[in-house]
Parts: sequence; C-alpha cells; structure tokens
Amino acid sequence: MTPAEGVYISPAQTYAEVQQLVRGVGQLEAKIDKFLDEAKDIRSDINDHEIRLRALEHGQSERQRTETVRIDTAETRITTVERKVWAATGAVGVLCMGAGYLMQYLIP
Repeated sequence: MTPAEGVYISPAQTYAEVQQLVRGVGQLEAKIDKFLDEAKDIRSDINDHEIRLRALEHGQSERQRTETVRIDTAETRITTVERKVWAATGAVGVLCMGAGYLMQYLIP
C-alpha cells in the first residue's frame, strides 16, 4: 500500500499514541482523585471553622462563658465594696457632724 497524498500514520504509530494517551489520562485521574480527597479535608475544615465562628459570634464558646461568669463575680464583689465605701463615708460624715456639735458645747 502506497501512501496517498498527505501524511500516513501506521497502525503501530496510532497504537503507541493511544497507549501514551491512556497513560496520560491515568495520571490525570490519579491527580484529580488526590485533589478531590484534599478538597474533602478542606471542606470539613471550613465547616468546623464556620461552626466555631458562629459560636464566637453568639457568645457561646467555653472561654466566653467562663469570662462572663468571671465578670459577673467581679461585678458582684465591686458592688459590695462600693456599698461598704459609701456606708463608711456616710458614717464618717455623721461622726464629723457629731464631733462638731460636741466641740461647740465643750469649748466655751
């Protein structure tokens, strides 16, 4: 068989090209499978991150609950101290007034 005008590709060359193409497709499939596995991991990480962000936004994280309890305890203690300071200030004021009146009677 003599080649007609143009390019003649033998069956052996065609077979070699097809085999090379099959290997290339196999390598692409392996890379795509690896990428899809990594994408699953990334998606699960993103979902976990979203859940934790939503908890932080709503003040539901463990650290925020602990801080809230600590702040409430501190506010209670501060309120108690403020009450005692104001009571002591009032008592000192009353004592000073009483001392002033007493001094009027003691000093002629």
